[in-house]
Amino acid sequence: MPVRLRDFIEDSDGWLYAVSTYDNDEKVGCVLRYVPDETGERRNPSGIRYKKYDFEDAYAFIEHHKPQYSNLVQRVPIQDIKRVLKPDIEISRIARKHIRVQKLLDLFRLPAGSIGCTGSLLCDLENETSDIDMVVYGKHWFVAQRLVRQGILDGQMEGLSPEMWRKVYEKRKPEISYDQFVLHELRKWNRGQIDGTYFDILYTRSYEDLKSAPMGRGPVLGKMEIEAKVTDASLAFDSPAVYDVEHDSVSRVLSFTHTYSGQALEGETMEACGVCEHHGDELWLIVGTTREARGEYILSKTLLENF
Repeated sequence: MPVRLRDFIEDSDGWLYAVSTYDNDEKVGCVLRYVPDETGERRNPSGIRYKKYDFEDAYAFIEHHKPQYSNLVQRVPIQDIKRVLKPDIEISRIARKHIRVQKLLDLFRLPAGSIGCTGSLLCDLENETSDIDMVVYGKHWFVAQRLVRQGILDGQMEGLSPEMWRKVYEKRKPEISYDQFVLHELRKWNRGQIDGTYFDILYTRSYEDLKSAPMGRGPVLGKMEIEAKVTDASLAFDSPAVYDVEHDSVSRVLSFTHTYSGQALEGETMEACGVCEHHGDELWLIVGTTREARGEYILSKTLLENF
């Protein structure tokens, strides 16, 4: 099967990368996460130690050691890939090892192949503080979203504490206030806690929908701030998040930063600031054009005005 967003790949040196794009035919777009290192704090069942690299450190490490992979995301040629780890294929193994993952599967009750688990649990490199990164594919994600909402309201799962919301906010460092961030996040129902362990549900396209995913960047026109009505938010939790909008010049807003996925609903008015690009006959506003996304954001004006 094609390499897909939220899979992991292992290169010929045993380095592990999180796949971050859909356009992976010749080179896989990804971000380095784990490198074998005798001093590393993570260890797999075979006893091999790994060092975990956060976002910024991963880019610097690749630039120094494998500059041929360096890009907006790292690009690993298909011929350099030794192994692909797929969340949906490995989910049974992970659930046997982690009772909280099994509890989530029991609560979601989704068909085989429609749900998986990524991140450190997929790589067998978790520790006692590891979160649970569930992946749900295509239309089944919206079923899981409803079940997270119901589970939190029924007490089968826990919502996030104010301390956890603050931790998430400080990790993301968005260009919006803490109160605005939490207000938008609370209605997304894509994260929670199970027996005290943080989890989220991450959207990924089904294999049938891969070919329609936005690919590449277009000619840049410059920075732009717009106010527009959202006409389609069905892919607002994808990566990139996609919003079709009604606007004098811009037809689509894309967010390459997870902070602004699911940020506005169909029918709402959004305020967005990013970089405008040409894509065929259309103009798209891109949010998250740099790793930090400084000065770029999406807000639902409708939500803020009605709060």
